[in-house]
Amino acid sequence: MAELYVKPGNKERGWNDPPQFSYGLQTQAGGPKRTSLTKRVAAPQDGSPRVPTSETSPGAPPVGPPPPSRPPLVGSSLSSTQPTNFPVVESETLLEDVLTPLEQALEDCRGHTKKQVCDDISRRLALLQEQWAGGKLSMPVKKRMALLVQELSSHQWDAADDIHRSLMVDHVTEVSQWMVGVKRLIAEKRILSSEEEANEEKSTATAEQNQTVPGIQQAP
Repeated sequence: MAELYVKPGNKERGWNDPPQFSYGLQTQAGGPKRTSLTKRVAAPQDGSPRVPTSETSPGAPPVGPPPPSRPPLVGSSLSSTQPTNFPVVESETLLEDVLTPLEQALEDCRGHTKKQVCDDISRRLALLQEQWAGGKLSMPVKKRMALLVQELSSHQWDAADDIHRSLMVDHVTEVSQWMVGVKRLIAEKRILSSEEEANEEKSTATAEQNQTVPGIQQAP
């Protein structure tokens, strides 16, 4: 092999002169190639052995388990799916929806209840209207009063009285000035309803007694 890289001898050179090597002949002969020691190879993150890039084909699938999918950011997903500053709409209980049935119940009691009692209930209802319109009543009180009026209009006396007691226990500072009149109105309306039912039953029984039996004529 050494003879391949030596140029032909020069006749003018001495016998003991060192031979002259040819770089071109070495490159044409395809001598052994060295691997560059300055090139760094990244260490694998999943612990699997890394295959050199020179030994893998371009279309070969990746070796090892697939990388875990990255979960979406919470902030970005919320901003893309839900609008920011979304207004929360809450139904407002109107004063007229509560005060009008109470005043109607008071009018029904007039003529059957003492005037002093009716006047006191009227003053309490005026306080209710004033505090409601002035924004002194909280939303839970307004909603419970709406439920109380519904039970009162449906003649559910026990349910209306239970709501009255719950308001006195949970929100006594808000309702103490006028709830006494509402309680008295429930009681008076209950008495009036019972009297009306009793009168209707009595009228029905009297009408049935006065009916003439068909086929029987009275004596002249």
